[in-house]
This record gives sequence, structure tokens and C-alpha cells, in this order.
Amino acid sequence: MNKKIKWNQLTLDMMILPGLILILIYSYGPMLGLVIAFQKFNPVTGIFNSRWAGLSNFNYVFLMPGTMQIIWNTVFISLMKMITGLIVPIVISLLLNEIYKNSIKRSVQTLIYLPHFLSWIILGGILIDILSPTKGIVNQLLTLFGLEPNFFLGNNKWFPYVLVITNEWKEFGFSTIVYLAAITGINPALYEAAIMDGANRWKQTIYITLPGMLPIIILLATLSLGQVLNAGFDQVFNLYSPQVYQSGDIIDTFVYRIGLIDSQYSVATAVGLFKSIVSLVLISVSYFLAYRLANYRIF
Repeated sequence: MNKKIKWNQLTLDMMILPGLILILIYSYGPMLGLVIAFQKFNPVTGIFNSRWAGLSNFNYVFLMPGTMQIIWNTVFISLMKMITGLIVPIVISLLLNEIYKNSIKRSVQTLIYLPHFLSWIILGGILIDILSPTKGIVNQLLTLFGLEPNFFLGNNKWFPYVLVITNEWKEFGFSTIVYLAAITGINPALYEAAIMDGANRWKQTIYITLPGMLPIIILLATLSLGQVLNAGFDQVFNLYSPQVYQSGDIIDTFVYRIGLIDSQYSVATAVGLFKSIVSLVLISVSYFLAYRLANYRIF
């Protein structure tokens, strides 16, 4: 009997093997290439025959004049996305919860979900047309109200905010799913008791709905801390240009340019390794805070 149980368990374990092999090949295998960050890497001689450089690549990166600006751009854009990514879906989910007619509610949900499923390649082309300084509908509306047209995608002042607004427009609908699920988990008896006490919809929202959503809000807020250095490569890459490098260049786009375009593989790997180490620390802190504040456990 025990042998049969062990054999059945072994067959179940074997089902994990293909996924485990893929993880080892595509997730852990490439980590061997991190040694390039400590070398003067030459593609001709390869990893094993390239000259050792120690920490000189890291020194070179941090002595570059634009490095601190790139880190600041990354953190600034990420933090703004994190803040709007919490506030906007919460507000929208509260508003959707007030719609009593299910057909209207489902239609609105479907419409606001749709942008999430479009890639930034498609949306990038759409936004370039919409925000065009000559033919874009946004600048045409500004001109209609007597305002000067603005090249939003070529203006260092506006470009980071364009990234935040367009990213939120794309993702806020999908993010509301979690908060709507939290609202549906609130005990209806609490609302019935509040109505008996004379509480209007606003007071019900303040004293019942928001406190009921608070655990998931705290959880998502703390877990998002691990994404501080991820400002969204796909979006920035499809929308930015050399004109807005000063305010829109982030770590990921910098690594792409210096590694794949300028062929400085060692320097690009050093930057990527630095980002990974900082992200690992931030993710660890975020999971610790999620455990302490929201009793969240990975297993």
C-alpha cells in the first residue's frame, strides 16, 4: 500500500518536471551571465576568456553624468504610478459598486477592462497620433479653448506625467477587479444595520466599505514597493525619444541602449545586476511589511 502511495506521489512530482526544467533554463541559467558585470567582456573570447575587471564597470556607471538622473526618473515615475495605481482603481470600484443595474455595470466594466489587453506597441501608435502637436485631438481641443498646442511626448516637463496618466488609463480597469472582489466579501448585514441607523450611502462607504477594503489596500500597497525600480520598459520605449531622455530615460531603457545598441555588454550587465539587487531588497521588505500589516504569507 505504501509503495503504491509513493509511486502515485512520484508520478505527480514528475508532472512538475517540465516546468522546473523551463525555469532552470530560462530563469536560473541566464544568471550565470552575471559574471560579465565583473569582466571586460569580449564576445569573441567569451565569458571564460574575457579579462577580469572587478568593480570597474560599476564605478564607470556611477561616474557617468546622467546616471543619477536616470535613477531619479525611474523612482519618480514608478512612485507616481504606484500612487495613482492605488487611488484610481479604489475610486472607480466604489463608483461601480453604486451601480445597481447589472447590465450597465457589466458594460462599464467591459469597456474599462479593454485597454489592459492591448500592447504598448498598439497604444503607443494611438497615443502618438492623439498627442501630435499638429493633428492630435488633444492639441486641437487646446487650440479650440484658446490655449497653445503642446508637444507632450517631446516636452521634458510633461512627458513623465503623460507616462503616468496613460499607464493608469490602460490598467485601472483591470485593477478594479481585486477591489470589487473585496467589496463583495463585506457582510451585507453591516449595510442593513447602517440603513436602520439612518446612514446614507456616503456614510456607508466611509464606515463600512472602505474599512472592509482596507486589508487588501494595505496588502497591494506594500507588495507594490518591490516595483519601485520598474517604471515600465514597454511603455517608455514606445513613447520616448532623445528629446525627453532628461525626464523619461529609465534604468531599463538605459540598459537597452548601452547594452544592445552601444554593445557595452559589461556595463549594461552591471546596471542590470545593481537593479536586481535593489529590487530583491525592496521585494523582501514589501513581503515583510505585508506579513506584519496584512498577515499575508507566501505559503
